[in-house]
Amino acid sequence: MTEGSSISRVALKEITPDVSTAMGSLHAAAVSAAQDAKLEPELLELVRIRASQINGCAFCLDMHTRDARERGETEQRIHTLNAWRETPFFTGRERAALALTEAVTLVHDGRVPDAVYAEAAEVFDENQIAALIWSATVINAYNRIAIATRMVPKSR
Repeated sequence: MTEGSSISRVALKEITPDVSTAMGSLHAAAVSAAQDAKLEPELLELVRIRASQINGCAFCLDMHTRDARERGETEQRIHTLNAWRETPFFTGRERAALALTEAVTLVHDGRVPDAVYAEAAEVFDENQIAALIWSATVINAYNRIAIATRMVPKSR
């Protein structure tokens, strides 16, 4: 049973190790594509945090805010990421990545609008856009896994 759950949840890695390994391989491939496209690791952490905020994944929020801090991200930007449109703290490039991340995460809510894609295409090349889409897709999948199995952040 996972912490904070009143009923036992499946241990995916134990029950379906081949699928868990495949998910890990997909994650590694997405990270590699982002590196090849020369996307900044700091930007990718913002993408992961924002998708996890939207999905309400405490486990991934804890992990990726810690990772972002280790990469030098400021508390101010982490705390205001949920309201990135209303702050002056994010660059145009970061805003385009965050808008694309939100559109991919909320794909059921109007697909990925042409305007969002065009904004991203103004500041990212095709390889970078592909890597951003993969990064958003992978974190969304991980969010769903963590939420479905009730993974909780570890106490410090």
